[in-house]
Amino acid sequence: MKIEDIDVDSAIDSAKTLLSKERNLSPALRSALEVLLLLVTLLLNCITLNSQNSSKPPSADPNREKSPKKGKSDRKPGGQKGHNGTTLQKVEDPDEVKVLEIDRRTLPKGRRYREAGFESRQV
Repeated sequence: MKIEDIDVDSAIDSAKTLLSKERNLSPALRSALEVLLLLVTLLLNCITLNSQNSSKPPSADPNREKSPKKGKSDRKPGGQKGHNGTTLQKVEDPDEVKVLEIDRRTLPKGRRYREAGFESRQV
C-alpha cells in the first residue's frame, strides 16, 4: 500500500529485515520495535478497510463517489389523456355532521378565544 508516495509495506518489510540482522540490540529494545511494527501493520490494515472488503456500510467510505441524481423527466405530470378521474363531490345535505364541543374551562387562561367558523370535509 502507498501513502503519499511511500510504499508502506516494503518499508515495514525492510525494517523487519534490518531488525533481524542487527545482533547487538538489547532484547527489550528488539521486542519494543517488534511491537511497534505490529501496531503499524494493524493500523495500516484498519485504514485500508472500506465497504468492499469489510462489513462497513458504504456510507462510511471516505471520499466515496456520489451517485448521479435522477434528471428531470420529459413527461408531463398527471394521469392518462382522456381518462376522467373520480373524486368525491361535496353534498348539500350530509348524512352525518360531527360537532366538536370544547370545554372552555380546559383552555389556557389569559387568552381570548373566539369561534373560527367550520371546516367541511368529504369523507
